[in-house]
Formats: sequence, structure tokens, C-alpha cells
Amino acid sequence: MTKKIALPLTEKDIENLKSGDSVLLSGVLYVARDAAHRRMVESLDKGETLPFDVKGQTIYYMGPSPAPPGKIIGSAGPTTSARMDAYTPRLLTAGLKGMIGKGVRSLEVKEALKKHQAVYLAAVGGAGALISRTIGKSEVVAYPDLGPEAVLKLEVKDFPATVINDIYGGDLYVEGKKRYNLA
Repeated sequence: MTKKIALPLTEKDIENLKSGDSVLLSGVLYVARDAAHRRMVESLDKGETLPFDVKGQTIYYMGPSPAPPGKIIGSAGPTTSARMDAYTPRLLTAGLKGMIGKGVRSLEVKEALKKHQAVYLAAVGGAGALISRTIGKSEVVAYPDLGPEAVLKLEVKDFPATVINDIYGGDLYVEGKKRYNLA
């Protein structure tokens, strides 16, 4: 069964999500990649206020793609999440509650997800054109000087994702391998 969730994530949403759950997200997502993550963590470490409040929010690690004429956004596929692992625990400490990307996360990130009661979800790689159809609005909200790596605010409706890591230590990538005797 697919769970429909209104963003931002609530504590109850997070408590009810288990690795392997399919979700359809509606509401506001933020897009940030390597350069934006680095800058956000540097700002937090200096005691500065971020240009948008990460508390309770979900960040999508989306590969940049220019919007074709007449479109809100180009292809909106996920990028590899591990590139953000060095920055993720600090952002979770600041209140981030969800991340969407593709691929496995480090042990440090998985432990931080449990500690800070947050979740990691995956979007289907290669489905960026389909995912873009769930995006109703896109605007740059921080670091415009980063060009395609600027932080975007997206309004989404029924954005499809799968819970990979939950607050209970569940890991769909590990569980899936065990299920098929691949571990």
C-alpha cells in the first residue's frame, strides 16, 4: 500500500514510516546538492542563519536539468546521496527530517537518522522525466551564484519515493539483499 504524505514531515509521519514503504509526497521539497550542502554546513558551523529553515524539511538530491521552453523544470531525477554524507549529520542536528536521493548511505548517516528521528527515501534513477511531472512550481531560494547547484524550493504533488532508512534502523538495501540471498 502506498502512503500519501503531506510535507513537511511530522513526527507521526516519521514514526509510521518503515523501510520498504512506498510514499507519494505532496507539499514543499528543497533541492540541494554538494556545493549547497558544503555552504550550509559552513554557515551553521559559523553560527550563521541559513537562507531557508531546514527544520522539519525534506531535501531532494536532484541532478540539475534546465527547464525546456514552456516547462517548470527539466528532468528531475535523483543524484547519488553518498556525496552528501559528510554534511548530512550536521543538517540533521539542525532539524532536517527527510532526504531523497539514490544509493546507500554511510553508517554514520544511518546512525544520525535514528538519533535525530529522520528518514532517507529513494527516488527511481532514470525516471527524472516522469518525476518532473509531479512538480508544480520551482524557484531558486538560496545560493543563486551556484547556478545549477543553487537551492530550489519545489512544490510537488504525489512525488513517488520509497523509504530506504527509517528511524528504527531499517535499511531496504540490506533487507532486499537478504530476502534474495544476495548478502
